[in-house]
Amino acid sequence: MFGEPTPLGLLGLAIGCAALVPVAFGMLPKEPAAAASMLETCAWLCLLFGAGCQFLAGIMSLANKNTLGGTLFTTFAFNWVMNWWALDQLAHGKAPSAPVLFAVDLAFLAIFVVLTYAFGFVSKLLFFFLLDIDALYLLRIVRHEAPAMPGVAAAIGVATVVLGALALYIALGVLLNGAAGRVLFPMGGPLFAAPGYLSPSLPMNSSGQSSPSNGQYSSLSLRNRAASSASTAS
Repeated sequence: MFGEPTPLGLLGLAIGCAALVPVAFGMLPKEPAAAASMLETCAWLCLLFGAGCQFLAGIMSLANKNTLGGTLFTTFAFNWVMNWWALDQLAHGKAPSAPVLFAVDLAFLAIFVVLTYAFGFVSKLLFFFLLDIDALYLLRIVRHEAPAMPGVAAAIGVATVVLGALALYIALGVLLNGAAGRVLFPMGGPLFAAPGYLSPSLPMNSSGQSSPSNGQYSSLSLRNRAASSASTAS
C-alpha cells in the first residue's frame, strides 16, 4: 500500500536524538531565559521529528501489514510525545512527576526488552539498535533511583548519540542500497534462527544482506530464511 516507511521513521529519530544531545549532556545555559529557550526548541524538535516521523512510519508499516515494525515505531513515537511534554514542562519551570515517569520507564523497559528479542529474528543490526534503547531506559531508571550517581547522565548522553547514529545508518542503508542497486551499507542477517516462522524483516537476500532490488518490508520464504540462517552461521 505504501512505500518503505523505515527511513522516514529512523531519520526522524536521528534528528530527535541530535536535538536531545545538548540536554542529555547537561549543556544548558546558566541564564534562565536561554535555558528555557533551549528546552523549548528541543521539545518541538522531539515532537515534530522524534514523534511525528515515527508515528507516520508506524501507521504506514501497519498498513503494509508489518506488525512488528509498526508496533515499534508507533509505541516509540508516543514515548517521544512524552519527551516533548516533559521538556515543555521544564521550559516553563514545571517538573513532571518523578514517580509517574519512573513507572512508565519500567513499563517501557519491559516492552522494549521483548521487542529487542523479537527483532533478533529479523536482523543483528536491529537487535543492537533495540538493545541501545533498552540501555537508555535502564539508565533512566538508575537515574530515578540514584540521581547523584556519577557517570549516569554522561552514559545517557552517549547512548543517545549511539541511538541516533544507528538510526541514521539503517535509514541511509535502506535508501542507498535500493538506489544504488547494490549493498553499500551492510545490514546483516537474523541473529536468531526461527525455522518455520515467517516474520517481517529488513529487505534481505539469501546472503543475509539488505536486498538492493526490494525496498519493501517482506516475509522471507522458508527457503530463503533457511539459506540466510545458514550463511549467517558460517
